[in-house]
Amino acid sequence: MGKGMGMAKAIMLQGTGSDVGKSVLCTAFCRYFFEEGYRVAPFKSQNMALNSAITADGGEIGRAQGVQAEAAGIEPTVHMNPILLKPKGDMVSEVIVHGRHYADMEAGAYRGSVLEQALPAVRRSLSLLSEEYEVLVIEGAGSPAEINLKDRDIANMRVAELADAPVILVGDIERGGVFASLVGTLELLDPDERARVKGFIINKFRGKRELLDSGIDWLERRTGIPVLGVVPYLETGIDPEDSLALESLRLKTPASREFVDIAVIRLPRISNFTDFLPLADAPDVRLRYVRSARELGEPDAVILPGTKNTVEDLTWLRRVGLAESIEHLRTRGTEIAGICGGYQMLGRSLHDPDGVESCSGMHPGLGWLDIQTRFIPDKRTVRTSGETLIGWARGVRVSGYEIHMGRTERGPAASPVLRWTDGRLDGAVSEDGGVWGTYLHGLFDNNAFAHAWINRLRGKKGLPPRSEEHLNLRADRKAIYARLSGWIREHVDMERVKRIMGL
Repeated sequence: MGKGMGMAKAIMLQGTGSDVGKSVLCTAFCRYFFEEGYRVAPFKSQNMALNSAITADGGEIGRAQGVQAEAAGIEPTVHMNPILLKPKGDMVSEVIVHGRHYADMEAGAYRGSVLEQALPAVRRSLSLLSEEYEVLVIEGAGSPAEINLKDRDIANMRVAELADAPVILVGDIERGGVFASLVGTLELLDPDERARVKGFIINKFRGKRELLDSGIDWLERRTGIPVLGVVPYLETGIDPEDSLALESLRLKTPASREFVDIAVIRLPRISNFTDFLPLADAPDVRLRYVRSARELGEPDAVILPGTKNTVEDLTWLRRVGLAESIEHLRTRGTEIAGICGGYQMLGRSLHDPDGVESCSGMHPGLGWLDIQTRFIPDKRTVRTSGETLIGWARGVRVSGYEIHMGRTERGPAASPVLRWTDGRLDGAVSEDGGVWGTYLHGLFDNNAFAHAWINRLRGKKGLPPRSEEHLNLRADRKAIYARLSGWIREHVDMERVKRIMGL
C-alpha cells in the first residue's frame, strides 16, 4: 500500500458523475469478495448525503456504507465513512467527523480547510481498515474530473493514491452520452491519475448487448483501457444513497386494484427518505413522493419525512400551499404521520434559542399534535428498540435508530407512540388517532408494524385486511445481496478485476 498504509488489496470505483450506480456496484463487490472468502470492508472517505446510518456505538455514517458493510458480513464502523457532509441550508452543511458532529460550515470555509482538517481523519481511517481487512472496496464521490474542485478533492484520486488502488471508472448509459462521459473524464485527469484507471464498467444498460459492440471496440482502441463489464439495469432493492435517486424511483402500479395511496412530502431538505421504501414493496400500496398541492391529490395517508432543516422546510410547506392542502385532507379523515423532522413540524411550536436551525427563537408548528420541540446543540444518534403503544399496533416490537437535535415534550392531549427498552417514551398520537409521529427512523422496516398500519388504512377505506404473508413487505436482505453478487459474476469479468488488484 502507498503512503504507509497496511497490506489490504483495494479496488476503487469512481464515476463519471453522481447517481451512476457506484454505491450499488460497491455493495455487489463487497458481497462478491465476502462470498469468495475474503475479509472485506467498504470505504468512502467523504460522503455528502442526507441518508445516514448509525453504527453500534452511535456514530453516524452514510447509509450506503452501512449497507455495504452488511453485504460484506460485518458491522459498520465510523472508519468506513470518516467524513459525512449533511447539507442543511444553502451553502451550509453539518460536518460529521468519525461519526460525530464536528461543526456547521459554509462551503467555502470547509473547502479552504479540507486538506488540513479532514484529510488526516481520512488517512487514519484508511490505515486502520487496511490493517484489519484483506480487501477494501472504495467508493468515489461524484466525478474525479471536476477541475474547479480537484486541487482539494479528498474523495477520488487522492484516496486512490493513498490506498494505492487501481480505479474502475463507471458510466451510466441510461442517461445517454456514456462514451463521451468516459473519454471526457479521462481527458480531464492528470497523466498519473489516468494511469490508475484500469477498466470501465458501463452501467444501467437496457437493450441488446450486441448493439454496443462497435462502441466498446472504439472505446478500448481509443483509450487502451478494457471494458470489464456491461451491467444491465436492475431493480436492486438496495437503499439509494441520496435524494438524486428520487428522480429515478418509478411509481409502481399496485398489483391489486384495492390499494392504499400514501403520499410522502418531498421536502427540499428531505433526509432518510429510505424510511418509506418498504411500503413501496407492498403489493397493495401506491407510494408517491410529492412536492406540490397539485401532485398531492387525495391520498389515504400523508407522511411528513425527516429533514435536515425542520424550520426552513416547514416554511416551504406553508409557502407552496401544501400545509393548507394537508390540513384540508386531515379534516376529511386522511391520516397524517411524521418521522423525525416531520414529527416536529406536527407540533404546536418549535423553539430554537441557540440558533441551531434558525436565526429567530420561536416558530409556530402545524398544531396538529399537542407537542413542543426545543432544538439543542447536542445531537442524539443511537440505535434503539422497544414496543408500540398506539392502539392499532399495541405491543408490536420495533427497532431502528434516532438522529435528531431536538427534544420534544408531549402535552395532555397527546399520548406516546413507543416505549423504548430503557423505559423512555417517544412520539405522540392525537386524541382522535388521526395524526401521529415519532423520532424512530426505520419504523417501516419492522414488518409487523407496517402490516398493521397498512391494514388500518385499508379498513378506513372499507377494504378487507390482508395477511402479513400476502403483504411480504421486504425481501430478505441476504437474498438481495446474493442476487447482486450473482449479477456482477454474470456481467463483470471479476477474475480480471482480481488480477488488476493483485489478488
